[in-house]
Amino acid sequence: MLAFCNGVREDIWVSYMFYSPEDCGGDGGNWQAIGWFRVSPGQCSTVYANDLDDVNNRYWYYYAESDSGRLKWAGPIATWISDEAFNVCRGVANSTQFPVGFRQFDVGDADNFTMTLVE
Repeated sequence: MLAFCNGVREDIWVSYMFYSPEDCGGDGGNWQAIGWFRVSPGQCSTVYANDLDDVNNRYWYYYAESDSGRLKWAGPIATWISDEAFNVCRGVANSTQFPVGFRQFDVGDADNFTMTLVE
């Protein structure tokens, strides 16, 4: 299970990316990105309900931003997403998408992981 918690004073919107060669092999580069999940202040949201260890990759990625756009949690891994809800393969884009940088995190061999986003 993967959950994101909101440690700031406004709603945040979270997306995540994980190793998924079955669904995103070939042009998809083996990585699947899914978003958006709204998380209210002081709340947590489960974005992936299965055991993380079943993915067979300890590295996951996320991109998040606050409702106002003032806060962004980003990194160097460019991925094409959209403003609307999405479930895409990393290497496949269309004209409604734009690139953002995802940030890596390591879940080790854990089945469950919770990330709290703060300023």
